[in-house]
Amino acid sequence: MHGVTRLDPFHAAEITLRSATHVALEFTNQKNGVRGELVGLGRSGHPHWCPVVAVIQRVLHLRLHQAAPSTPLYTYYDRNRPHSITTCTLTSQLRHTVSAIGAQWGIGPSDISIRSLRSSGAMALLCAAVDTDKIRLLGRWRSDEMLRYLHVQAFPIVAPLATQMLQHGNFALIPNNPLNSSGLLRGPEELSSH
Repeated sequence: MHGVTRLDPFHAAEITLRSATHVALEFTNQKNGVRGELVGLGRSGHPHWCPVVAVIQRVLHLRLHQAAPSTPLYTYYDRNRPHSITTCTLTSQLRHTVSAIGAQWGIGPSDISIRSLRSSGAMALLCAAVDTDKIRLLGRWRSDEMLRYLHVQAFPIVAPLATQMLQHGNFALIPNNPLNSSGLLRGPEELSSH
């Protein structure tokens, strides 16, 4: 989409397609069992790490090879032959990358898989202070199951907590006075006589 205008990904001019501001992806098979849902994302503002730019690149690749409009985005062409990107291939690529650069962030190849991207995205949103209900909606979690995947020790979450506790730690509790025989809270004079 460009603004509120829906674009035809297989027939729009390339320049028009590159102007897209929003993408909606249809998931035909999801872990939560709901088929055919659309998940939409806007531009991130980054030239490479942007869902809209990535989808545009995939669509242009498929158009270049005259793929049918029903061709999944995970299809790529090598020597004019279609191939599918599999979860095993992606996990292998992620682990290869982590083996080269992961030590500086304290992660090893066995710590990551393609399935961890969903929880990583949820964690990034949590660190950005996005409401957990919105995270659950975007991730299509049907329960609080996502809370199992979030890491409470992430630095952006825990770093300000000591300051926040200090700034907001000055509070008074409502007195927990017992009730008198009339069902009213006993005042200080009644409490001192017992």
